[in-house]
Amino acid sequence: MLNLVHLKVLAVVARHGSVTGAAKELHYSQPSVSHHLSRLEKATGAKLVQRVGRGIRLTPEGRLLANRATEIVGRVDAATKELASQVGLQAGRVRLAANASTLSTIVPTAAATLAGAYPGLELHLIDRHPVEAFQMLRQGEIDIALVFRHAGDPADEEGFRLLHLGEDPIYLVSRRPGDSLANHRESPWIGGCERCQQELITVCRHEGFAPRTASLSDDMVVVQAFVAAGVGVAILPGLALQAHHRPDVHAAELTGHPRQLYAATYGEPPDPPAVAAVLATLAEAATSAIRRGITSTRR
Repeated sequence: MLNLVHLKVLAVVARHGSVTGAAKELHYSQPSVSHHLSRLEKATGAKLVQRVGRGIRLTPEGRLLANRATEIVGRVDAATKELASQVGLQAGRVRLAANASTLSTIVPTAAATLAGAYPGLELHLIDRHPVEAFQMLRQGEIDIALVFRHAGDPADEEGFRLLHLGEDPIYLVSRRPGDSLANHRESPWIGGCERCQQELITVCRHEGFAPRTASLSDDMVVVQAFVAAGVGVAILPGLALQAHHRPDVHAAELTGHPRQLYAATYGEPPDPPAVAAVLATLAEAATSAIRRGITSTRR
């Protein structure tokens, strides 16, 4: 009976034209490659290779079987990948961390799509800010981190792979329609997480002043409640305003300072089938959610 391993060795030998090249690709020793060829000759009862100087040459029988072997091995590899993909998507589990604005807009749309397409795929969701999400990703506690970055942010450590999902504009949130940053040089500001506060500082510096942060909250509901109460003004991304937008606060887009949204993974490609399916669905959901966010805040 023909052995798949022996056939694979013959196919690789045929491709390289030498035992040395085949051994290097297969990570076998040269004697091991020769042993597999001998076993294959014994199984078929045919002379498959012959020595030519320091190299080898396939006999006509060897060339015939090598061609078939390449086809057989290729079909087996394809079947293995298809089966792994099918099993992975039927029973896979993907752990995703995201911050509140994306977790309440992009992720629900993606989760609904995934539930319809792959009912056996389990999506485990965690609320985390980008810095924490990157750390969890590095430590293997999650599979995907949905994060935001800004132009000029330092590069993340080697090993992270970023899929760009789009831009999320940021908005000045105040009690006056048509407001601008210039009107709030002396106003108290409501800051958020570390990256959000740096975002606020950067935006205000472009207008020529440093913001006076009087209150802190990472909660988009609380921030807008503070603004409505006259505690201060704030900036929020469009997705946060899409998730929750009080009728008594107004949003004015600040052009030139969008957040860049990414789905981050860690390690060498390719991604497992379940992770790849989630990434593709997130990309589609992000496009739709960002458009809705921009529309809703301009009404």
